[in-house]
Amino acid sequence: MQFDPNQLAALAAVLRLGSFEAAAHALSVTPSAISQRIKALEDRVGSSLVQRGTPCLGTDAGIRIAKHAEDVALLEAAVSKDLRLDRAAGATRLRVAINADSLATWFIAAMAACEGVEFDLVLDDQDHSADWLRRGEVSAAVTAHSKPVTGCDAYALGTLRYIATASPGFIARWFAEGVTAQSAARAPCLVFNAKDRLQSSWLEQHVAQRLAPPVHFLPSSQAFIDAALAGVGWGMNPDQLVAGHLGSGTLCPLKEDAALFVPLTWQVSRVMAPALADVTKAVLASARETLLQSAQ
Repeated sequence: MQFDPNQLAALAAVLRLGSFEAAAHALSVTPSAISQRIKALEDRVGSSLVQRGTPCLGTDAGIRIAKHAEDVALLEAAVSKDLRLDRAAGATRLRVAINADSLATWFIAAMAACEGVEFDLVLDDQDHSADWLRRGEVSAAVTAHSKPVTGCDAYALGTLRYIATASPGFIARWFAEGVTAQSAARAPCLVFNAKDRLQSSWLEQHVAQRLAPPVHFLPSSQAFIDAALAGVGWGMNPDQLVAGHLGSGTLCPLKEDAALFVPLTWQVSRVMAPALADVTKAVLASARETLLQSAQ
């Protein structure tokens, strides 16, 4: 099936911007024209593509087709660049699945090096970001799995080093006698979301198996640090984010020489890899400047 490029552009704009009016403004047409293009595309596909609301959301089919439209734009931009053809001004969009700690520590520098690319980042745990690639919902992902997803190329990025950190007051209250299975089972810990196993993995490696401490869910890298500083709980933080606090003593490691190492991999759709070569180059350069290049 061959899609009409104007209909694809309308769908992608509606799902990106959240409304028919915003899409019309971005494409310099009327909201009625956007509505007509979406309806024509839905009739052609034979299913609904947009869930009308505030904001407008894509159905499963709509998300896949909008992703296809963005992929086509990336491929066309790459061909135009390679052949030195004139091309209408405007950025191409790239959807990437990435974990919050990578975004907070090293990925922004890679984004800054990619001129002409608009990033649409999906935040997910590094153990689950590869699922977005398997479903075809992103073109690339930062994952904790070195084995390539089917149809993808994989590049080792380096390793994030995590430290179990807490405030001195929290440690004095909960771990006065040291970090034991008994104290770790009682002390509140910080967890990003239900997918986050960093704290559990650290406990299994350095304390004991099958511990279930009280949990605060905080889906923010900065909130992890703020909550630890406030004595709310202990949590796993990348050493790049807490080096200053560890140096000043406002945060302390729960145990010395007990880091957790998480190797990361950049995985990119093989079909899109040539068009994303410059992005991959920027991602690898930024990661290798920041991440450990061998586990300790």
